[in-house]
Amino acid sequence: ERTLKLKELIRLIRHHKIKAIFTAKTDNTFIQFIRYVPIGIIASIADWASLWLLYDKLNVHEYLSVAIAFLIGLLVNFVLSSTFVFTSNKKENRPAADFSVYFITGFIGLVMTEVLMLLLDGALDIHYMAAKIITTVLVFGWNFGSKKIILSRKRDNR
Repeated sequence: ERTLKLKELIRLIRHHKIKAIFTAKTDNTFIQFIRYVPIGIIASIADWASLWLLYDKLNVHEYLSVAIAFLIGLLVNFVLSSTFVFTSNKKENRPAADFSVYFITGFIGLVMTEVLMLLLDGALDIHYMAAKIITTVLVFGWNFGSKKIILSRKRDNR
């Protein structure tokens, strides 16, 4: 099945259907990942900018700032991903249920983020923004993979 999904992506590229890669409803993991990368970058920028604003400019405690900024990035990611990434050819759409998946996987991602920030910034004394960027890269795989697996399984069971 993975080969068929990769072939679908290659077929779209060969036939210059680039718009379909970014707009058509799909369950194709490769296409969803291609869509998720720029959305992940946008959500990360929202996260990082919020962290900088809260911690550097508003003097909110560092780890509280990390948590609030992460949640802002999570919200941006949810809105954009539910619109452009985790769309499905199946007719049933349940945004509240999908948000619960985002919240639960996001909470786990937040715990991972806080632990990594404590390790990198607190224990290893890496500048907090550099630590945040490293943490974002490490948590990125969890964010995409967990949502893809859970949302696909939920839709298949409907």
